[in-house]
Amino acid sequence: MGNKPLERGRAWVEINLEALSHNIKEIRSAISEECDIMAVVKANAYGHGVEGVADRLVAEGIKAFAVATVNEGIQLRKIVPDGEILILGYTQPQDAVFLRDYNLTQLVIDEIHAKALNDTGVKLRIHVAIDTGMHRLGIEPVDFEKIESIYNCENLKVDGIATHLASSDSSDKSDIDFTNDQMEKFLDVVQKLRDKGYNVGKLHAQSSYGIFNYPELKCDYVRPGIMMYGVKSQNDETIIKAELRPVLSLKAVIAQVRWIGEGESVSYGRLYTAEKPVKLATVCIGYADGLPRQITGKSGECIVKEKKVPIIGRVCMDMIMLDVTDVEHVEAGDIATIIGKDGDNVIHGEDIAEASDTITNDLFTGLSSRLPRIYT
Repeated sequence: MGNKPLERGRAWVEINLEALSHNIKEIRSAISEECDIMAVVKANAYGHGVEGVADRLVAEGIKAFAVATVNEGIQLRKIVPDGEILILGYTQPQDAVFLRDYNLTQLVIDEIHAKALNDTGVKLRIHVAIDTGMHRLGIEPVDFEKIESIYNCENLKVDGIATHLASSDSSDKSDIDFTNDQMEKFLDVVQKLRDKGYNVGKLHAQSSYGIFNYPELKCDYVRPGIMMYGVKSQNDETIIKAELRPVLSLKAVIAQVRWIGEGESVSYGRLYTAEKPVKLATVCIGYADGLPRQITGKSGECIVKEKKVPIIGRVCMDMIMLDVTDVEHVEAGDIATIIGKDGDNVIHGEDIAEASDTITNDLFTGLSSRLPRIYT
């Protein structure tokens, strides 16, 4: 008997770090030489495992990172001792000391947030959030005096200014006009600050779709998220046709194979009833692992022995069932590919997300921590 269970276990995520390196090169080819990449590694690097991903990004020369919370920033700083780490989400003033002690940069969301951080007396580095239309966080351009007041906070050193594009993934004319209007408002604020003698710091606005749909925008940073991991949020097109390579594959072990007869049902609620004898494979993965339960009864598939087979019946907490009638020599211990390539067949993250009425960002960040990340 071994000292510990198999590393792969019943189900696992495979991370192809060479694909990650390739995607960084694709992003660099889409931006100017004067622009740097701020790699977004929040939510455990979009479910890919922040430690392995961050190590490879550092090896690729990435010096700036973005996360969502101060705890994510602390975790990342232990992996990445040098370089900028920007906290994109709200940090309470009571945690200002952690921003300082771990050399983290905070995105300040408005003048109230700035004053509260400033009043702690802790010297901090910050970026300023401008709300140009997303209406999530930030100060609207019309409130210029509030924006200016942040530059006059004695304990806050402004290293950058940012906005977020709400519809950069859309090819609809009204959304294109909206995005261009957002950038016009953002750059107008920047110019007003410069005219008054302020050093605004680094500019950044483009996330993944902004990079590949608005390459003409000239900022100091781009913030690639989902496309850095080799997929789009959904099956759509971008103006720059990047050759992205998926970094993540999702695989699980088949636990049991057996036949069920005509008229027999499968899984909770008996949503699926066999119209003829079916060879059934039970696979060790379920919604507790992050496979969306919404895929039940839709066009969800897996690959078994290089053949695509349908998911049948409801997705259970820890298991799914497949119809492997047309696949020969399937037995317990074989591997089912939920996302990834097997032979000539491939299932993209976008396909699973689409079948589950969601986006890949949601799918990948929802992959459970009980799935080990295996780096290849």
